[in-house]
Amino acid sequence: MAIHVDYLVLGLGGMGSSALYHLARRGLNVLGIEQFGVAHDCGSSHGETRIIRKAYFEHPNYIPLLERAYELWRELEQASGKSLFNPCGLMVAGPPDGQVIRGVHEAARSYDVAVEKVSSEDAVERFPGFQIPHDFEVTYESEAGLLYVEECVRTHIECAIEQGAQVCLDEKIHSVSIHDESIEVTTDAQQYSASAVIVTAGAWSSTYLQDLNLPLEVVRKLLFWNPVKQPVYDLDAGRGGFFFDMPYGEFYGFPSLDGETLKLAEHTGGETVVDPGNLNRDLLETDMHSISRFISEVMSELESMPIRHGTCMYTRTPDGHFIIDRHALNHRVVYGAGFSGHGFKFASVIGEILADLVTQGTTRHPINFLSASRFSSA
Repeated sequence: MAIHVDYLVLGLGGMGSSALYHLARRGLNVLGIEQFGVAHDCGSSHGETRIIRKAYFEHPNYIPLLERAYELWRELEQASGKSLFNPCGLMVAGPPDGQVIRGVHEAARSYDVAVEKVSSEDAVERFPGFQIPHDFEVTYESEAGLLYVEECVRTHIECAIEQGAQVCLDEKIHSVSIHDESIEVTTDAQQYSASAVIVTAGAWSSTYLQDLNLPLEVVRKLLFWNPVKQPVYDLDAGRGGFFFDMPYGEFYGFPSLDGETLKLAEHTGGETVVDPGNLNRDLLETDMHSISRFISEVMSELESMPIRHGTCMYTRTPDGHFIIDRHALNHRVVYGAGFSGHGFKFASVIGEILADLVTQGTTRHPINFLSASRFSSA
């Protein structure tokens, strides 16, 4: 006998856990299915920390969503009593005419985001441990910071359960059948049916939404934790995150949380993953080339070799922007996909948006620029 609920959420990572929470807090009968455990390491919602910022160089249209995301993260902290967000600030450095720096200034102008331009002389004093190229421009956003990523996912799920949501973990989904009046989902443990469904399956999105032919590419990405030589990067010393637009790639990182190691990664690049269920988690020699160059040129107080690494997957779209939409053939299906490695900071508001779309068919949030209709094949 199939278990019937009003709403199903398929995938409980960053976006799905938030959608589950927002449906549950509205008093709705909702069940979430996750093929792994809570806050697992098989997608992109893991690795201790994620940057959150408002001066969004990717596109200023994201900023209204970010303003709501900030509100909702704070609300979740208050509801749970947990610390999820640390406003430690963010330094961004790059060529003055580069896409990143120009985008930061456009965001600041368009939405009055507080961004400070830092002179070369001040940057040396304020950001010790960084050798910033002399021809780079440096900006600082004090409202930016970091999210404790696994704790955010766990908290959304815990609060959803407190509001009456059901959660089924370690259940691999075998089929999703979309009918006029209902959606049927079969896992390796149970059959489920619902009036409507939200698909937030990360690297498995194309598997569950095959008929949409979404232009998604999954790429393998590495996270590194390198030893620090001197306590110049410590969070306890007031240091923040950083983002560098180098000629050979974009690199980002966080203050040292433990005083011993610092997490950093390359945002650009990545090799295509054919089978998300068979991700190569080994550290390859080729994984180190660009990050080692960045460390040697920019971060002299960081050891060149990591003491540990993590592997995650970006699910990218051709233009690097998200896809949030209703199924073109059946509006009982709503989905969020292609968060392209910069989506987690939005998870709190994406969950609210997906809950709006699946219950009301629309949302007050400005998401037209994220519609699948921008891709002719979608």
